[in-house]
Amino acid sequence: MSVSETWNYRVKAAQRDLIKRAGGIERAAELTAFSKSQVGRWNNAADPDLMPLVAVVVLEADTGAALVTAIMAEINGRRLSDPEEEKRGQATVFATFAEAKRHDAELTHSFSMAIADAYISSSEAEVADRKAAAQIEALTEFRASLAAVKAQGGSKAGLRVVGDD
Repeated sequence: MSVSETWNYRVKAAQRDLIKRAGGIERAAELTAFSKSQVGRWNNAADPDLMPLVAVVVLEADTGAALVTAIMAEINGRRLSDPEEEKRGQATVFATFAEAKRHDAELTHSFSMAIADAYISSSEAEVADRKAAAQIEALTEFRASLAAVKAQGGSKAGLRVVGDD
């Protein structure tokens, strides 16, 4: 697979995730003033259409998630920083860890079923890619909550044994 094909698949996956975060095809169409058909093409992994920059900017601003921009930065050897990272509290560490593990289990189950016959179809690869994207997003949130705890110099876990008074 060439670099351009890899790049295209990554951007298409980021577009799909961005449309989902924006509330789906219909809402993304309303926000960007593009037709539902056009947004549907952006959302379709098999369609070559990519979002124009104006649509990326509008949807990323609406969702607060620079998904396409992050992929573009990564392709160019860069990373984006998250200004909200320091605002995340210790309380979210447990929730984000649980969410990351849930997505890990979903990906493992889905991919295990896909490879059971020693063949991975395009649709199975697409499902696995979506599950992997969700897991990456969950792990990113978990890492951000850990960074907040580290920035605060640590934090007492706040755990207790059930039954203790």
